[in-house]
Amino acid sequence: MEVASRRADSAGVMTGRTPGSYRPRPALLSPPVKTFLQIGRGFLMGSADVVPGVSGGTVALVLGIYERLVHAVRTGAGALGALVRAHPIEARRRFRDVDWRFLTPLLLGIGLAVITLASVIDHLLEEEPINTAAAFFGLVAGSIAIAWGVVRRWTSSRLLLAAAVAIAAFGVLGLRGDEVADPALPLFLGAGAIAIVAMILPGISGSFILLMLGMFEAVIAAVDDREISSLAVFLVGAVIGLALFSTVLDRLLEHHHDTVMAAMVGLMAGSLRVLWPWPDGTDTARLAAPESILTPGLLAFGGFVVVGALAWVVRRESKVGSR
Repeated sequence: MEVASRRADSAGVMTGRTPGSYRPRPALLSPPVKTFLQIGRGFLMGSADVVPGVSGGTVALVLGIYERLVHAVRTGAGALGALVRAHPIEARRRFRDVDWRFLTPLLLGIGLAVITLASVIDHLLEEEPINTAAAFFGLVAGSIAIAWGVVRRWTSSRLLLAAAVAIAAFGVLGLRGDEVADPALPLFLGAGAIAIVAMILPGISGSFILLMLGMFEAVIAAVDDREISSLAVFLVGAVIGLALFSTVLDRLLEHHHDTVMAAMVGLMAGSLRVLWPWPDGTDTARLAAPESILTPGLLAFGGFVVVGALAWVVRRESKVGSR
């Protein structure tokens, strides 16, 4: 079995060292600056999560923190599991093992993005659906190129897996349910549990999963209107879903890293269906031929370049820190 050789260092970037040699790099930045940068990473992830068709996991992958994020979430899930089983001593020990310096500012940034940008993104998707979708199409297309490079060894079976997953995702994401009118709290619970799994997987958009479930508008309205009870239930569902899924994903990344990443490349490729700008941006999964392509094309290219620039910065930081 393959053993993942990439773990994030103290700055939150994968180093690509061999198994068993996960040592923190020398501190290059002061703690306040590192915290601010981590909040910024979370803000980028949260910004992506509110766009149907874009996953915060995709952003985490581009920023080089994906595997560390999954591992930190798995550790936290283990602590919650011990608490649920009424083992307070074990829960306390596991909570101390959680990478809070990494996770806390990241979650703060995600929360800030959701609170401040939910209505802005919703407005852009409504007023400029084609241009907005085109920009995010470029971002995800660039992320696919990054994810492709994360796979250390491509084989014919992994190429076939990526293609099969892409086709399956393309078909599934063509489904879409009607919006649920005045949903009850249990629906918020279930929506949170399902959507969070999508949010942590590159290529699967939690927002679009909510659209498929008919819960997207209800969740966005709850955020805009500060409906505390609905949001609290949604978050409880998210915690449950994350606890159940993160352990499985972390083990798969540890023992079958390249195979899992190949599947994620397929997921991201299939998800481009949602972000195809025509005919109406992310408002529909229907596909149409391009109309005016100059502005959308430039925006898509700009998104692709931004992702490449971010990946270059991450690689440069990693090389500097490993000296």
